[in-house]
Amino acid sequence: MASSLKNAGKVVCIGRNYADHIAELNSARPKQPFFFQKPTSSILLPGEGPVIRPRGVNLHYEVELALILGKRVRDLNAQDEQAALDAVESYALSIDMTARNVQNEAKKKGLPWDISKGFDTFLPIGNVISKAAIPDPHNIELYLTVNGKVQQNDSTELMLFRIPRILSDISKVMTLEAGDIILTGTPKGVGQVVPGDVMRAGIRVNGKELEEAKLEFAVEESTSSYEYAET
Repeated sequence: MASSLKNAGKVVCIGRNYADHIAELNSARPKQPFFFQKPTSSILLPGEGPVIRPRGVNLHYEVELALILGKRVRDLNAQDEQAALDAVESYALSIDMTARNVQNEAKKKGLPWDISKGFDTFLPIGNVISKAAIPDPHNIELYLTVNGKVQQNDSTELMLFRIPRILSDISKVMTLEAGDIILTGTPKGVGQVVPGDVMRAGIRVNGKELEEAKLEFAVEESTSSYEYAET
C-alpha cells in the first residue's frame, strides 16, 4: 500500500548518480556516493493533490527509482550484492522536487540544502511496485514528461553507483531500518515546472510500460505566507 510509505523512518537520497545529470548542473563527479535526506512530511501520494510551488522558487523535477527497505541494514559489504538486493522489499517511482534557486544559493554559500529539498509536497511518490515486476533494477527505463513532452528518459544502467554500493555507503553512516526509502538519483533532463504544468512519469521494463509505476501530478502555486528570500 502506498499509504505505508508515510510511515518511513527516513528518506535518504543519492545525489549525482548519473554522469549526464552531473554535467547539466555543472557539478563535480563524486568519488563515492553522497547523500542527503528529505523529510517524510514532503511525501505526496497519488490522489493527495498537486505539487505546490512555494513563492519565489524555481521548481525542478528529478525522476528517480525509490527502494523501500524490508529489513535493517548496518555496515553492509558493498561486494555482497545478494544481501543488498535481499534488503530491498519493493520499489516505487518518485520525483525529487527541488527548489533549484534555493539549492544553488546554498551551494554557493556553503549552506545546507535542506530547504531546497524539504518543502511539503516535494516528494511525489507512486504505488508500491513488487520486486517481481522489476527483476533487474539496474536495467529499467525511467521517464518523465511535462505537459506531454518527454524531458527525462534513460536507463538505470547508467547509474554511477549501483544499489549494493549505495546501501553499503549509507549503512556505514546511519543504520537503515525496514520501511526506510532510498532515492537512487536522477538521469539527465531535469528542468523547471510552473503552476498549471502536469508531470507524468513511469517505468519501462524490457520496453514495456509498468502500469503500477505510472505517476501524474499537477503543479499549483502556494497560498502560504512563505516567500523565498536570500539567506
